[in-house]
Amino acid sequence: MNEAQVVQKLQIPLERDLFLRTLIRELAGVLEDVVGYEEASGYVSLVGQNVGQWINETYTKALGVPVMSRSQVADVLVDLKARIRGTFSVVTQDDEKIILDNHDCPFGDKVIDRPSMCMMTSNVFGLIAAENLGYAKVVIDKSIARRDSTCRVIVYLKPTAEAIAAHGREYFKV
Repeated sequence: MNEAQVVQKLQIPLERDLFLRTLIRELAGVLEDVVGYEEASGYVSLVGQNVGQWINETYTKALGVPVMSRSQVADVLVDLKARIRGTFSVVTQDDEKIILDNHDCPFGDKVIDRPSMCMMTSNVFGLIAAENLGYAKVVIDKSIARRDSTCRVIVYLKPTAEAIAAHGREYFKV
């Protein structure tokens, strides 16, 4: 067996998914260390906005609708995360908010201690909800990135007193 064959047979847990999650984790970490958490979150938010727009267009086209209903938005938020190996589920939903829980982050353990990576979820969820329902405020109430055992995401759909008092990011239909 030549050297290349020996190297190729090594039992190393390196594949595309792990590589990309590690790459994003390290990028977020460098940003947090160099420019701070708030600025790093801002950069990740811009990426999340672009990804959210792409995902929203993909789902509205596949559903054959110009805009989604609240129940479709909730279903899409769960489905998109399931497709990238998250386990989000709707805890409750009504005309004012959608509350979701998650036990498996799509970034896996690479998200731990990288809370700026949660801005991907905030922006994707916020953009989809706002583009279809007019307004959203996303609150990351619990986060695996902050070492909570689960994630809890609240997507407010109206600027109620509760939504206004909550610490989160607002999104508006463009």
